[in-house]
Amino acid sequence: MAASPNGDGRVNSRIENYTEFWQKDMHKEEKADTDNRVDSYTDVVNGYYDGATELYEYGWAKSFHFSRFYKGESFDASLARHEHYLSAQMSLRPGMKVLDVGCGVGGPAREIARFSDVNITGLNNNEFQVMRARKYTKKAGLEGQVNFVKGDFMKLVEQFGENSFDAVYAIEATCHAPTWEGVYDQIRRVLKPGGVFGVYEWCMTDDWDPSNPSHKALAHAIEFGNGIPEMRPLAKAREALRSVGFVIEHEEDLADRGDPIPWYYPLEGDISKAQTTWDYFTVWRMSWSGKLVTHTVLRLAEMIGLVPSGTWKVGESLKVAADALVEGGRTKLFTPMYLVISRKPKEE
Repeated sequence: MAASPNGDGRVNSRIENYTEFWQKDMHKEEKADTDNRVDSYTDVVNGYYDGATELYEYGWAKSFHFSRFYKGESFDASLARHEHYLSAQMSLRPGMKVLDVGCGVGGPAREIARFSDVNITGLNNNEFQVMRARKYTKKAGLEGQVNFVKGDFMKLVEQFGENSFDAVYAIEATCHAPTWEGVYDQIRRVLKPGGVFGVYEWCMTDDWDPSNPSHKALAHAIEFGNGIPEMRPLAKAREALRSVGFVIEHEEDLADRGDPIPWYYPLEGDISKAQTTWDYFTVWRMSWSGKLVTHTVLRLAEMIGLVPSGTWKVGESLKVAADALVEGGRTKLFTPMYLVISRKPKEE
């Protein structure tokens, strides 16, 4: 694990304060706490990713998203295919100007740029991730095709101006927005007339019942473990897209395909399910022994100053996240891959 920017007092403070946005008893959340996280979404998300980025890279390579698996398919190949599928569904073509909203450290942007020969601007509100995205992109020799900027996806028009991009996509990122209507409207406005928007959205499914205490507790565990202000139902994403003026052309929940190898299998920690020899290590990291090693090393790294203070607590929240996501997948109450392809009308 590489050294983090622990000399930055602001980063340390954000990580240390991250868990304060949640009640200690996750089964007794009050509406005021949800409102607080929504209002403070920038601090919530930055605090989370300051602490979680290197842990993500350690356990999940450089594309921070889920994907479907074919039998025998490697983890990396599955991630790339998931990105290719989005690009194909959006009909991205060489030379198009594309915005990646919430780009992480740029794994999908680099892969889609190669696959579709498009020019991509990655937007991220976390400075640490932007720095790493630029470093990896330079190493890949894609600086002329992929660039990254720091910015707030709730202020896209302010940063880029209206009608600036041929296409926009977001992969498991806009769930961090305080409202879907707000971020989707910003995306629509920076798209050129006739432009396309593709999103893999994190949602609670139609089977999720917010009045059911166990269902509500599951949603809250996903929020806490993944730095999300508020989990929302799938139907609300569809409604938000239409309400801001998008025309939906295609939608599907890729988590509900009946795959024999579920999307959440790497989180289960069952090494017998590893698809390839290399993936054995990926799955092992989520086993009891893998978690113990990570827990111990991270604790020691924080004690001697190799990672910012509070990173260990964020690491512990990732354990909560893993358990909640597996439970959400098994019960089909949660999906990380509700795919929607929408278009901005040519004339509004």
